[in-house]
Amino acid sequence: MPSVFLNGAFLERDDARISAFDAGLQHGVGLFETMLAVARNDGREVLDLDAHLDRLALSARELRLTERLRVDALRDAVLHTVSRAGEEEDAGRLRVRLTITGGDLNLLQNSRTSESKTGETQQQPTLLISATRATEYPAEMFEKGVLVSIADWKANPLDPMQGHKTINYWARMRELQTAAAKNAAEALIFQVTNHLAGGCVSNALLVRDGAVISPICRTEEVRAAGAEDQPGSSGAAILPSPILPGITRRWALDWAQGEGRTIERRALTIHDILAADELLLTNSSWGVLPVVAVESHVVGAGRPGEVGRALTAAWRERLI
Repeated sequence: MPSVFLNGAFLERDDARISAFDAGLQHGVGLFETMLAVARNDGREVLDLDAHLDRLALSARELRLTERLRVDALRDAVLHTVSRAGEEEDAGRLRVRLTITGGDLNLLQNSRTSESKTGETQQQPTLLISATRATEYPAEMFEKGVLVSIADWKANPLDPMQGHKTINYWARMRELQTAAAKNAAEALIFQVTNHLAGGCVSNALLVRDGAVISPICRTEEVRAAGAEDQPGSSGAAILPSPILPGITRRWALDWAQGEGRTIERRALTIHDILAADELLLTNSSWGVLPVVAVESHVVGAGRPGEVGRALTAAWRERLI
């Protein structure tokens, strides 16, 4: 059965084509979400589907891609795509990719001549959903942990596109390719301020003395230094950050908090990494991945620690 959803219709994979003038192809204008669908007794469940769609809709509004994203319709389209692909692939787990681009338009001309009375541009985004067999990661990666390298490219917290899951992943993919040449599973990206941003395709969490510590992501309120001394100030602010509010990251932090662990969100440097007892990488494909070495530095005892083992076990339970 056709398992690619493109602009309202299911198509065979070879028939799913977009315009040569699509803004995603011409200018890299677009957003995407990658999700994991797992087998259930009555079909398949897309893990954290609503959270992924809410993040997509928020980015689409903030970056002015579109104000008219219908989350309920998107949810139905994703579930129908997964159902069709599940029958075709006969696979237990599926990788679901949802991509939305600026569509076949001239963005500058559209913004000048095609505004509605409310000021909203009337572009027609391109919507593409596919579901394919999910990558099966070797069990050894989670049991023994992995090596990561440090990327040369740095993220800029003042770049308004950072912290959103845009389709412009070239810099990250290049760094991931370089990491693979070093036999590393991922590469850590730092900001231009030399604070940790995360991995090329993952969020990073540290564990120190039992506490789980995360860099501050784009949507999180933090207490700004000295803000509590300002008259009328609540002492909290959303600071510029290039860090994506990862869905699996949020799940991991919620799990840790539910286990009674201390949660910290703050700027992290290479010194924090070197002093960490554990380093964990999270994303929706592999869940939680323990890191045992950063370049030549051994993390903690050089094997997955208590928190990493417990988190990977909790993630595996979600897949059953």
